[in-house]
Amino acid sequence: MLNKAILMGRLTRDPEHKYINNNMPVCTFTLAIDRSVKTANGEKITDFINCVAWGKQADFIRQWFTKGMMAIVVGRIQSRNWKDNNGSNRTTIEVNVAEISFGETKKSREANGQAVPEPNYQVPNYEAWSSPNIEGDDFTELDDNEGDVPF
Repeated sequence: MLNKAILMGRLTRDPEHKYINNNMPVCTFTLAIDRSVKTANGEKITDFINCVAWGKQADFIRQWFTKGMMAIVVGRIQSRNWKDNNGSNRTTIEVNVAEISFGETKKSREANGQAVPEPNYQVPNYEAWSSPNIEGDDFTELDDNEGDVPF
């Protein structure tokens, strides 16, 4: 069976990020995607697609994406059932995000007057890292033997 969705649209709001169960990050957001056809009055039609991301993908989205940004999402369509506060059965259809990327450059966002978020990450301390010893006896040179080529 095949279930793959590829979407490109703008975030309608800042992503909602939270932790559930055993500190599992989850991020939800909605993409606004204009259809290629218009109404009889010439008005554009927009679909609003709910998306959910988990784990490191959720952290990445929280850090780099904000309301109004263009995003390209690859994932799978899934349905989810639950009971609301009144005890009624509810169903939602959403895209479970496998990949997300920027749909426009930083320069084009700035040209359109959109704020570009500052990254919220820690710079690694490279001085604390030790470089590997490549001058030891662990390496040997291979012979140039054309007979070993498998093709």
